[in-house]
Amino acid sequence: MEAPTPALVVQPGEAAGATLSDGAFELLADGGAVSASRLTLTTGADGAPPHHHKLSHEVFYVLGGTMLFRLGDTLTTVGKGGLVIIPPGLPHVFGAAEGQEADVYVVLSPGIERFGYFERLAEISRGEAEFASLMPEQDRYDVHFDDIPDWRSAPSS
Repeated sequence: MEAPTPALVVQPGEAAGATLSDGAFELLADGGAVSASRLTLTTGADGAPPHHHKLSHEVFYVLGGTMLFRLGDTLTTVGKGGLVIIPPGLPHVFGAAEGQEADVYVVLSPGIERFGYFERLAEISRGEAEFASLMPEQDRYDVHFDDIPDWRSAPSS
């Protein structure tokens, strides 16, 4: 009989991190069954460019503050203790709500090694790299960018 896969335990201070111009990112698990991270955003900061995933579900649990999500054509705010589950294929974008900071736990399942993506986003946020440098990496990180201008405004009917 094969030995079971060992449990993953990440102690405080052991997570890899990336500093953003308007927040911070901690990578708790990268790849395998899940990718898990914690994202803290300063007041009103965007969390990621508009995108969708072809393979993974993305789960957000708001630890503190208030998040704003654009889920397809729906704009919604989610406060502390709220949960959002985004299925593959749904265009979405998120950030801290206007006038609010946000602290959110994010899980992608199945997991995809994405820390390189977050490091690149951090470089872009600090002006050290161009957004275009991520375009060839969309399949690698299962982050497929969508054109949603002015995402914080409700779509017009």
